Amino acid sequence: MNAKTEVEGSGLDTAKLTVAIVLLLAGIGAFYQFEGYSILLRVLGLLVVGSAALGIAYQTRVGRLAWGFVQASRAEVRKVVWPTRQETVQTTLVVFVMVLVMGIMLWLFDLMLMTIVRALTGHGA
Repeated sequence: MNAKTEVEGSGLDTAKLTVAIVLLLAGIGAFYQFEGYSILLRVLGLLVVGSAALGIAYQTRVGRLAWGFVQASRAEVRKVVWPTRQETVQTTLVVFVMVLVMGIMLWLFDLMLMTIVRALTGHGA
């Protein structure tokens, strides 16, 4: 009995997701169709249609799983220990210094190789 309910729910979920997608695509189409109207009205209309599509999509199993994922992601972001401004500035300076040092080393290595190649091929002074 549960398997039958899940199968029926799955078909209904598919129909709801299809309606949500069609509604969202219709809203986007209407946004561009009514190009002569105020951008404010078109954006507000698109927001209303998008909200309705999200509301319909949320009523499905996939929509609830996606919302749960978003909430779990936000909770994980809150757990992150972000660096202070001083740490960020210091790390950035270290990166800049290392890039500069590596650039100078590669430039000197290139000059050395160019000198060797010129000496071997006779194109030097």
